[in-house]
Amino acid sequence: MELRSAKATDVDWLVELRAQVLHDDMERLGRYDPSRVRQRMRDGFRPESMRIIVFEGEDVGSISVREEPDTRWIEHFYIAPVVQNRGIGTKVLTLILAESNPRSHRLNVLQGSPARRLYERHGFTVDSEDEVDVWMTHGGPAPA
Repeated sequence: MELRSAKATDVDWLVELRAQVLHDDMERLGRYDPSRVRQRMRDGFRPESMRIIVFEGEDVGSISVREEPDTRWIEHFYIAPVVQNRGIGTKVLTLILAESNPRSHRLNVLQGSPARRLYERHGFTVDSEDEVDVWMTHGGPAPA
């Protein structure tokens, strides 16, 4: 598994990946809109802050880290369903948290998403939640 920098040409593939990964959770929450889920990726795509997850030579996911003065926002963390539950998410999150940086990490996850367990295992704690989103923070770099 490795991370590569995103390119502008990745956007169409990422739009479809996001729609696929979020479908079941958004449908369960009564919030799935196929046009909106795709447009939000197009609107939020910033290749300079996004990395593509490559597993066995294939692009299988993405993660974006948006820097703010006191926080690093983890966004667009998607792994193709066909390769989920193989430890890829754990490896990627471990790499991101281990990057030398004094700021906290924040993210949001959909209510009921299995990804929440991944974040909790890495030390993220809940800040707030509503009927759709759970906002979580990790206080600093992951322990070695």
